[in-house]
Amino acid sequence: MKNKIQYSSLLILFFTSHFFWSQENKSSFLIADKNKVSTIYIDQNADQLVVWAVNELANDIQEITAQKPAIVKTQKSKGENGIYIGQINESVFKNYTKPNLKGAWEKFSIDQDKNNLYIVGSDVRGTVYGIFETAERLGISPWKWWADVNNIKKETLVLNLPTGGITESPSVQFRGIFLNDEDWGLQPWAAKTFEKETKDIGPKTYEKIFQLLLRLKANTIWPAMHESTKAFFKIEGNKEMAQKYHILLGTSHAEPMLRNNVDEWKKETMGAFNYFTNSENINKYWQDRLNEVRDSKAEAVFTLGMRGVHDSQMEGAKNVEEAKNMVEKIIIKQREMLASTFKKPITSIPQVMIPYKEVLEQYNKGLKVPEDITLMWTDDNYGYIRRISNEKEQKRIGGGGIYYHLSYWGRPHDYLWLSSMQPGLIWSEMSKAYANGDKKMWIVNVGDIKPAEYDLEFFMDLAWDINSIKPDGINQHLKNWAAREFNDAVANDVSNVMSEYYRLAMLRKPEFMGWSQTEPTTQIKPSEFTTQEAKRRIELYDQLMNEVNRLSQSIPNERKDAWFQLVVYPVKSAAYINHKFLYWQLSLESKDQAEKEKFENLSKEGYHQIEELTRYYNNEMSNGKWANMMSMAPRKLPVFDAIKYDNPVKIEEKKEANPTNESIAIQAKDFSASQGVKNYQWKAIEGFGYSNAAITLFPLKTSSFESEKPSVTYTFESNNTGEYEIEVRFIPTHANDSNHQATVTFDSNTNKTFKLNSYDRDATWKANVLRNAAIVTLPVKIENTGKHTIKIEVNQTGIVIDQLAVYPKGQKKYEIPFK
Repeated sequence: MKNKIQYSSLLILFFTSHFFWSQENKSSFLIADKNKVSTIYIDQNADQLVVWAVNELANDIQEITAQKPAIVKTQKSKGENGIYIGQINESVFKNYTKPNLKGAWEKFSIDQDKNNLYIVGSDVRGTVYGIFETAERLGISPWKWWADVNNIKKETLVLNLPTGGITESPSVQFRGIFLNDEDWGLQPWAAKTFEKETKDIGPKTYEKIFQLLLRLKANTIWPAMHESTKAFFKIEGNKEMAQKYHILLGTSHAEPMLRNNVDEWKKETMGAFNYFTNSENINKYWQDRLNEVRDSKAEAVFTLGMRGVHDSQMEGAKNVEEAKNMVEKIIIKQREMLASTFKKPITSIPQVMIPYKEVLEQYNKGLKVPEDITLMWTDDNYGYIRRISNEKEQKRIGGGGIYYHLSYWGRPHDYLWLSSMQPGLIWSEMSKAYANGDKKMWIVNVGDIKPAEYDLEFFMDLAWDINSIKPDGINQHLKNWAAREFNDAVANDVSNVMSEYYRLAMLRKPEFMGWSQTEPTTQIKPSEFTTQEAKRRIELYDQLMNEVNRLSQSIPNERKDAWFQLVVYPVKSAAYINHKFLYWQLSLESKDQAEKEKFENLSKEGYHQIEELTRYYNNEMSNGKWANMMSMAPRKLPVFDAIKYDNPVKIEEKKEANPTNESIAIQAKDFSASQGVKNYQWKAIEGFGYSNAAITLFPLKTSSFESEKPSVTYTFESNNTGEYEIEVRFIPTHANDSNHQATVTFDSNTNKTFKLNSYDRDATWKANVLRNAAIVTLPVKIENTGKHTIKIEVNQTGIVIDQLAVYPKGQKKYEIPFK
């Protein structure tokens, strides 16, 4: 103890005269205290984006400590103590010895040397990412502006680093967002609230978006493109703002050659968007945009190929073969135009081909795509990636990428209101894609950005560093986020609330609670939950709301608005839409008139509470900053309407389980034995599935199994005999060959092999994505009481098991309970 006291005394003396000290494999650098603040030194010729980011950091330090660092431009290191920020090729860093920065893509290092802190990047964006990594480590949220996570004042501000500092570079080269379906949030907010002078999503709005992207270490934008919004290039200042913030421009699967067809293709003057009959006008249309990009020196990734004007099939093609052949010719022509316009080898110009919807069918039928073009695979719009690169495709020069959805408009039902994609699902699908070589470009459809804040950050954290979140570290990531956004004291409880919010939505998203569909739109109907399941689901949501109310008392005043938009609004809105529909169902089922009226009133109250939450979000939260951002009824679908209680509804009488008959619920992670093959083993993924710990085979590299197959075995005790059904719930993932199979065996004698994959937009696929489960059932006869076994064998990687249940025959339920 004496030695420790002596060491502490020395440490205090060291601290009072120096900026840096080290303890237990950690380095700490004093940014500011009540007596002083570190000076920031930058090169006198620093890029303007670096200058902006440095000023952002200085302003944040001032907000926190009331002391603003001086920013000094210099040509070389003068030996003064302070923070040195810039690119490795600047004269300030000619003696900087950190290896492997020169010539790297977006790489940075943060470390200390003696009494100085160095934030050094390989290029402009790498330097900016290093600055914002520093900011985040100081407790400054990337969502400071976009979610009003205001800085909290501190007297002393210290940067903690591991000994030796950190060096980071991106796992995925091009990382960005697609602003989509913006009609009910981002566009009206920009037009009516934030950017009234433009009356649209213009440079003022894009500036805030680009600043957010840099704080999230992203670099690419696919601009908004719906009919409600003017084309990106049509609004003066948009492309210049992208250049100012070094953001790469791209366009979605339906917008080749940086063209927004919805707003820019004028059929009246240009003719049909039909390459078979109107190629000359279409080529000119594309060339005009290329000239504009060339002249403005904008950075871009060019989408190639051709679909319809919007999200539709190519015009003029009579069949898939004809469309495939024409797309091949179009890609050749587009590449000729790119090479001649930019006077570069075509292999040096970033290009992407997106096999989405019918284009995937063309690709599967042999569409020829040059090797240097990135193949960008897509999910099925509900989070399940349809295809990933196979062994041959992984060798392509252009590599592979993923276009993923956190928000979607379309069949079987939109989910544009609340963001409830389970983090474990995002982790599983994106990690699987990365393990199979799809690491060139990741773009995520974020709708209006709000309220997808956490899911977007989770996605971007993976894109930046695929190893930053482990399968058993997903809950910790959520906890770390909660600590940064609110405080350490509530972090664990907040992460538990949000984890349960995502889990409950995994069984049925809030937008799907009306049991209605779209394209074509159908009307609402009572749920498939049994009476007891409905009551339990209401109770679980009520527990969440009670916990939110309790935690609200512990949120700092500076973060109250952030708390409402990041936690209160999504959690309570999800709870109240469940109230609206489940209490309506209970009222329909009740035979007691007083109880029926009580449930009906509770259902009505659910609707009114959503109205009030949304009113507060738009009008009072953050002093009206987000007015017109939050719609409680995007696309005005039936699920969002007030229920018409006078309309007669036929309700099926549901047989509740006989309490004397046992139903057994098993979570997939609770296997009694497992069998791996080769180097593959079964592991759980946190925050995934209704069990919150669905299992799959690791590593995630694709493999098939022929003779010997991996398996998991479950044991349960039965107190009764008779006819039963074993139900296994798999996560509805996809295989390249649509040949995921599982064999379920009961007591080594009754077994069946099931095909697990569904096909695009068929009835099974719709049911699977609405409940996030591919369900198989094996009828069995239990002839003896006591111990029994269920064995599940699989033929490929990528198969994910969530839950099992054993039901008396005819007593299956919508939910397999989880405790």
